[in-house]
Amino acid sequence: MSVADKPVAVDAAVVAARPSLSGHVQIARFDHWVKNVFVFPGIVVALGMDSSHASLALIPRVLLGLLAIGLVASSNYVINELLDAPYDRTHPVKSRRPVPSGRVSVPLAYAQWIVMGAVGIGLGWLISWPFALTMLALWFMGCVYNIPPVRSKELPYLDVISEAVNNPLRMLAGWFIVGPAVVPPASLLVSYWMVGCYFMAIKRYSELRYILGHDDAVKYRRSFRYYTLDRLLVSTVFYGSAAMLCFGAFIVRYRAELLLAFPLVALVMALYLQIAFKEESAAQNPEKLYRERPLMIAVTLCATLMTVLLLVDIPVVGEVIAPRSPSAVQRY
Repeated sequence: MSVADKPVAVDAAVVAARPSLSGHVQIARFDHWVKNVFVFPGIVVALGMDSSHASLALIPRVLLGLLAIGLVASSNYVINELLDAPYDRTHPVKSRRPVPSGRVSVPLAYAQWIVMGAVGIGLGWLISWPFALTMLALWFMGCVYNIPPVRSKELPYLDVISEAVNNPLRMLAGWFIVGPAVVPPASLLVSYWMVGCYFMAIKRYSELRYILGHDDAVKYRRSFRYYTLDRLLVSTVFYGSAAMLCFGAFIVRYRAELLLAFPLVALVMALYLQIAFKEESAAQNPEKLYRERPLMIAVTLCATLMTVLLLVDIPVVGEVIAPRSPSAVQRY
């Protein structure tokens, strides 16, 4: 018997559930705010490229920015919970979520969605208009991902690509918190986007493995009509390769020192892929990845090394990768 075929145990308390404050708190997914760590690379890169912005005055800007991003993200989670409820009822675990189990007032939840988004974007204006526009874009992508007629989460490949846009948007948010006069290099933003696609494709792979039965998978997520385990693995290789290609382009042009972090970057990506093969993988619920000790150690080491390499000059690295042929030197 597959996991999807097993009966879902529903106790009397769930059947008799009524809207509650705890239900509305849960659909905001405050525990998912941990994903806002993806903002910090934008902060570190901005400081690495222009250290003149480093001061104690940056601390309140960072805290306010994280609050704004968290509120916009929670707004997107609320609309996700509301519009996913009919599909969650077919899932062996997600059927217990607050909306499908009746612990949320739907009209009040729609108001919650609007208010949290508006407050988050409004707080963004206190930092800068580019930061506020980034918050608006983050909220808008939540609408694209969840709301018909687009509802990109139901379209194969577009579901991964549109959801992963949140990665470069978070990097932009970190960049605009610091406030350099120029925008981040496109190669870095695209690399960060493709890393997000890599993570999302692995999440889809884990979901499909966990649900097992194809009919049950399609009921839960319509994009699974097209997806297969093989197709998802192939797309994972594409996203990972594209991410490293663009990251390499950024390194060669802007920060050669980061080349030294490549082994740890590769290790993090390999360990994340390994998690996808576990039953009830944490890749399905990234907020639980902290339980994966080897991955957390690798991520910590990688983040620490990359931060140091962004802030400390090592001229010999640039000399090693500098073009040697006359024609290449002319192009540079």
